[in-house]
Amino acid sequence: MVTIDRASAEGEEHGASVSASEADGGRHLRLAGAWNTHGLGRAAERLKPTRSMAGQRVRIDLTAIEAIDSAGAWAIHRAYRGLDDAGVEVELVGASPKAQALLETVGRHDLPQEPEPEAPNALLAVLERLGRGGVDVAIEARDLTSFLGHTVVVILHSLLRPSRIRFTALISQMEQAGLNALPIVGLISFLVGLVLAYQGSDQLSRFGAQVFTVNLVAIGVLREMGILLTAIIVAGRSGSAFTAQIGTMKVNEEIDAMRTIGLDPMEVLVLPRVLGLVLVMPLLTFYADIMGILGGGVMVVLTLDMSITQFLRQLGDSASMNDFWVGMIKAPLFAFIIAMVGCFEGLKVSRSAESVGRQTTRAVVESIFLVIVLDALLSIFFSVIGY
Repeated sequence: MVTIDRASAEGEEHGASVSASEADGGRHLRLAGAWNTHGLGRAAERLKPTRSMAGQRVRIDLTAIEAIDSAGAWAIHRAYRGLDDAGVEVELVGASPKAQALLETVGRHDLPQEPEPEAPNALLAVLERLGRGGVDVAIEARDLTSFLGHTVVVILHSLLRPSRIRFTALISQMEQAGLNALPIVGLISFLVGLVLAYQGSDQLSRFGAQVFTVNLVAIGVLREMGILLTAIIVAGRSGSAFTAQIGTMKVNEEIDAMRTIGLDPMEVLVLPRVLGLVLVMPLLTFYADIMGILGGGVMVVLTLDMSITQFLRQLGDSASMNDFWVGMIKAPLFAFIIAMVGCFEGLKVSRSAESVGRQTTRAVVESIFLVIVLDALLSIFFSVIGY
């Protein structure tokens, strides 16, 4: 055997060391000293594979190792793995029972590391979010359509058997969604009528047509603004309340208890809210129309030197019953959408308070979105048929 080189543990008398020699067409590495946390030093670096080792046989002799712990075992095992991965035929010999046990233990726990994920491409990330959003919208639309059919079936069954309708709950929902909403609906409609009349008169004055401000207020409020403002207020006020109430009951497991005793949550919770809002929405819309026209009339009388009699005469000439019925026809449809979405999102609440807030927000956003979309479609429809 011809000795090639020897490395001690950086001056430590009993530290780890590696002696390398060549014999029998291969390389012989003899490990000696203390292969532990204190004596390891930089000796492990001499076990790393090199280009000269490619295709050779390497024999690692552990006979002269005096002490070993998990740190030394890891160093030897990693060196063995590195040589093996580099295509070197490697053999471990002379290990004591303790060293052999430590090497087997670290070998079982030396799992391959997962590669670090590459930085996501910005364009792909945007496309992925759009795709996920599209799938979520499709799933939500499917579930909402299914809930719509279920609600319609329950309403038809209840109308055929009126004894199943809980009139006490129905009157309570009508009071909460209708009577208690009169102040805010009236105030908002009155102020919007004021603003609409002021802005309209300011623009029409450039053409000397201020008198048509009454036409603008009357048609705008009766056909669009009255019902749209009412629907948005009701969606934010009553629709969110429906979701929060039903969602809280689901968190408290009251709905599960209801099913256990044989009660249908659709009949007990959903039906009174849907019917109650459908019945009071036309009344709220009528009230909003009156307050909106009143607000516009106040502004017209104050800014255009028009008397109340002239305003009423111009109002009768500009607005027709068709304009009034366009808004009133929309009212029950919008009410049904708002109540249905509010109850649907409430029943989707999971068993956490965070879910109640999330579903309440979704109920308001979805209700307003669907109301505006349906309003646009109905406006186009009435325009096409000349109504």
